[in-house]
Amino acid sequence: MGRLGKIAVIGSGSWATALAKLLLNNNDAINWYVRRQERIDDFIRYHRNTVYLSDVTFDTDRINFYSDINGAVADADTLVVAIPSPYFKDEAEKITEDISGKNIVSAVKGLVPGDNMIVTEWFARNYGCHDSNLMVIGGPCHAEEVALDHLSYLTIGCHDPEKSREFGKAIAGVRLKTIHSEDVEGIEYAAVLKNVYAIASGMVNGMKAGDNFKAMLVCNAVREMRSFIDAIAPMPRDICRSAYLGDLLVTAYSLFSRNHNFGAMIGKGHSVKAAKMEMEMVAEGYYGTRCMYEINGATVNVDMPILECVYRILYQGISPKEAFSKVSETFT
Repeated sequence: MGRLGKIAVIGSGSWATALAKLLLNNNDAINWYVRRQERIDDFIRYHRNTVYLSDVTFDTDRINFYSDINGAVADADTLVVAIPSPYFKDEAEKITEDISGKNIVSAVKGLVPGDNMIVTEWFARNYGCHDSNLMVIGGPCHAEEVALDHLSYLTIGCHDPEKSREFGKAIAGVRLKTIHSEDVEGIEYAAVLKNVYAIASGMVNGMKAGDNFKAMLVCNAVREMRSFIDAIAPMPRDICRSAYLGDLLVTAYSLFSRNHNFGAMIGKGHSVKAAKMEMEMVAEGYYGTRCMYEINGATVNVDMPILECVYRILYQGISPKEAFSKVSETFT
């Protein structure tokens, strides 16, 4: 399709599956990297991903499956990367093809652990990808609701507005609307922070602290998000737009939110270790909390009491009741 050329989906989780379904609505065929060959065999046999969003069916004749990431990458011009952030680096570092001239669309919604970088920055530094070829997908949108064909909205961030609109056309449909922005960095950081705040919201639910307190938490989280993003990626932006506030709201309140449910277990008294073991899918905010805490301390150093509160609970063993009692004194 135009400047996008052939498209490859990298990853096989729920978000990758939802995006693949959207792409096939508007494209004749896609490449799809699925790490395990047995998963590919099941996909072809049953015409669906048997592990994630298993009710969604696919015309597998229009999918070129690869268990080798370089095979999928070599035969594509645009890579839609939808690997959970804890596993992103291990998979992305397998790429030996020259991707410096390819379009990279990050649907990771997390930082690169250890490197503490947003994904577009990581591709720019490690593979020489140009800013105009780097895109990011922002919310508010749950993969589950895309699969259920609920009316949904996605924000496409790119420094090249025309390319952003072209990718928007590649995934848009009657039930999927796209919004466009040039704030690539802000959208990526917002996607990480909203997971942290969703954990906090879940903890509040688990402790049965009430809707009034949760409203104050989310209200202050929005301001905290704005302070950090404006400091680390200064440019004019409206924090109330869907990619920031909207994504935060859907993640903080939805029962589909893994981060919210992870936080709720901890708020009910489960240990962090037990909550992690209980989750069937990755709660990316657990890893994002540490990355964001370290980035803030090493770079902009803005006041982020909610981030610090969640960090102390997850990584320093402070009880949610004690931590939230202190953070509540900062609310305005």
